[in-house]
Amino acid sequence: MGKALIIGAGGVASVCIHKCCQNPDVFEEICIASRTKSKCDALKEKLDGGKTKISTAQVNADNVDELIALINEFKPDVVINLALPYQDLTIMDACLATKVNYVDTANYEPLDTAKFEYKWQWAYRERFEQAGITALLGSGFDPGVTGVFSAYAMKHEFDEINYIDILDCNAGDHGYPFATNFNPEINIREVSAKGSYIEDGKWVETEPMEIKRVYDFPEIGEKDMYLLHHEELESLALNIKGIKRIRFFMTFGQSYLTHLKCLENVGMTSIEPIEFEGKQIVPLQFLKAVLPDPASLGPRTKGKTNIGCIFIGKKDGKDKTYYLYNVCDHEKCYKEVGSQAVSYTTGVPAMIGAAMLLTGKWNKPGVHNIEEFDPDPFMDALNQFGLPWKESFHPDLVE
Repeated sequence: MGKALIIGAGGVASVCIHKCCQNPDVFEEICIASRTKSKCDALKEKLDGGKTKISTAQVNADNVDELIALINEFKPDVVINLALPYQDLTIMDACLATKVNYVDTANYEPLDTAKFEYKWQWAYRERFEQAGITALLGSGFDPGVTGVFSAYAMKHEFDEINYIDILDCNAGDHGYPFATNFNPEINIREVSAKGSYIEDGKWVETEPMEIKRVYDFPEIGEKDMYLLHHEELESLALNIKGIKRIRFFMTFGQSYLTHLKCLENVGMTSIEPIEFEGKQIVPLQFLKAVLPDPASLGPRTKGKTNIGCIFIGKKDGKDKTYYLYNVCDHEKCYKEVGSQAVSYTTGVPAMIGAAMLLTGKWNKPGVHNIEEFDPDPFMDALNQFGLPWKESFHPDLVE
């Protein structure tokens, strides 16, 4: 069916590559590329021997010319960007120059400010359309599956959706006093930024962790969750009919928050460079170097994640509530692909999004968020590739 260039060799990339190899009719050939080629080679060694042909390459994803040279050499049908969000634009530039479809899992953010918004990538719309190629933005879980869930709810369950609450619960326990489940730099920037939600078409800003709720998650139980800013709010508010309010909540344990507060208070989460022994260092990048590597948490993590969306809206003139969610088990993920559930829930949808483009099930030149496509084939693939969804028509609501 086609060839995929996968940029990145971390936890999410590892899951995505495993899943591409489980879907060899679609992914006939993949090339794994990263700044550190040895990481790519290790993944190839682990997965070689199946139907999918695997090659590796070294590339600096900050360098457009290097990316263009690699794309011209490998000639992929799609580039799956699983590098850092700071590199989205250079990879999009390279895809534009070579006329190749693009998929990512997180929107661009500049290095100097934790500002997650789509304006930089949406600015590419006309150029991608004119080139006849598709950029699929946010094909992870949140953003990603949460957008597909919203499109599915809109298509099958509602005439209009007025309220969406996205709930992200990770009840996994890795046994460390403090560690982050994905890239510490991105994770801590996200959590220490101000919260915000959309109401009546406007952003409402809150202090970090100001709004807390307790929710009883199916298959997990009661957890504390906090309102965060999250990128998919911006696109869902535009693309889902009838939205009055949309919020995002994520669970955090008290120990995590206490450690984070302490690190913040002593300046370790700052992204402002400081002078140290004659060198410029960024405190948050130094903290990342001393924290456990998220990829190393897999064998130690027990418990489950539950991520989903609660919808409130109208069908045939009547009020209606609906909850779509997925429960994922850390230990089962590790057994299957050698990664914990946080990487798994992002890596599987990255593969599915790329498969939608390769098979032509989704084909719309331009730059598009995931909820702009037909959700049905994606929802089927979630069940097929390890992220089965569940639904409830009488969910507990978040006040």
